[in-house]
Parts: sequence; structure tokens; C-alpha cells
Amino acid sequence: MPDKQNAEFHGLTALVTGASSGIGAETALAFGSRGAVVLVHCNRNRDQAEEVVCGIRKAGGQADIVEAELSTREGIEALAGQLKQSGTKPDILVNNAGSLIKRTPALEFTPELWEQVFTLNLTSAFFLTQAVLPAMIAKGRGFVVNVSSVAARTGGGIGALAYAAAKGALSTLTKALANEFAAKGIRINAVSPGTIETNYHRTFSTQQALENVAKATPIGRLGQPREIADVIAVLCSERASFIQGQVIEVNGGFLMA
Repeated sequence: MPDKQNAEFHGLTALVTGASSGIGAETALAFGSRGAVVLVHCNRNRDQAEEVVCGIRKAGGQADIVEAELSTREGIEALAGQLKQSGTKPDILVNNAGSLIKRTPALEFTPELWEQVFTLNLTSAFFLTQAVLPAMIAKGRGFVVNVSSVAARTGGGIGALAYAAAKGALSTLTKALANEFAAKGIRINAVSPGTIETNYHRTFSTQQALENVAKATPIGRLGQPREIADVIAVLCSERASFIQGQVIEVNGGFLMA
């Protein structure tokens, strides 16, 4: 078990979606190393998820893996069903799972791809939040953090139209839910990462594009996954007790307005 200094989430259970790598993995480790029992969600990358669980356990924490395909309604329902069947009642939910699936020009979008992108990035966040809220309300305390994106404000790059639109909606959803459930003791916020050094950006961007973003960022570099995870952890702590319905921009100064 983590020592008292690193046990601020002791007694709490955290569900982190998309936690097999990148921001999700670092977020799972941040909670696990601070005393929370962590549910590490993955879809296809179970081997990587097991590495995350191993890291949490080495840090003295507890963790298990949950698997589900969150780009489909059936997968979302399956994960909610797993929580209900096991009796697990997360105190913390981090809706991190998301992807633009593939870069697609506007005129080439199919209804199926549009639905898939929105289901993964927006619909899953809402219905998983809906699934955990009743238990949070009963306890009079709970924390939800949605992972949006700087694309929600800039529109994203060419081919990321649906992703950017879904993330914009996720930011708005955060505010609507925060307004409705604040009086129930539930704190709901979002983080909006800039360009972070993850497999996501290595997959969907070129090296030259990443270098250009780094040059355009006042701090002079791309972000690291842990820098986002640390903000998420703070938002679920008593240090953020008066923060509600906010979308925290974490982008090294890339977007200041």
C-alpha cells in the first residue's frame, strides 16, 4: 500500500477508460500510486494494460483490467454491465478513451464512420457517466473528468472534423452535467490537452507536423502524458474543491485565448 503521503485517494475506486497507454496509462498510475483501486480499461491492447497494472502494483497500489469496445453501443453497455454485475461502484471516472479513428476529409465521411467517432469520443463518456452517477449520488461524493482536446476549440487538423466536433460536444456535456449534479456532491470537469507525445499523435501526425507544433508552443516542446495525468488527479482531489464545470486547457501556451 502507498505510504500516507501518497495515499490521498485511499479507499476510492477509479475507472480510467483508454488506459493501456498514453494519458490513460499515466492517469491510472497516478491514481494507483496514490492509494486508489484502479480499473484499467482497454480494448485490444491487453498486454499493455497488464503492464500498466503491473506498474500500479509495483507502486503499492491495486488494479484490475476491464475490457470493452467503446466505439459501439454494445460495448458501452457491456462495460456498464460488468460494473453492475461485479458490484463495482467507481468514486472516480476518467473518460479518456477516444480517437479520430482515421483522418478523413469531410466529403469522404460515411454515416458509419461518423457514428463510430462520436460513439467513442462522446456517447461512451455520457453513458458511462450515467452508469456510475447513481452510486456517487448515494454516497454524496464523486468525481468525473472528461478528456477533451485542443481540437475542440481549433477544429483540429484536416481530416479530424468529426473528432473535433465530438470533443467540442464533450466539453459542453461536461458543463451541463456539472451544473445538474453539483448540488449532489459530484464534481465534473474536463481537461483539454494540447499535442502530447503519445502513440495517438505519432499515428495521426507526421514528424514534421509535430515539430511545427512544438515550435509554435511558447513552452517550446510537446506535452508529456504525465503532465495531463497530474492535472486530472488534482481535479479529483480536495485541492480542487471549488472547481466545477471547467475545461482546463493544458497545452504549454499553444492556445491562450
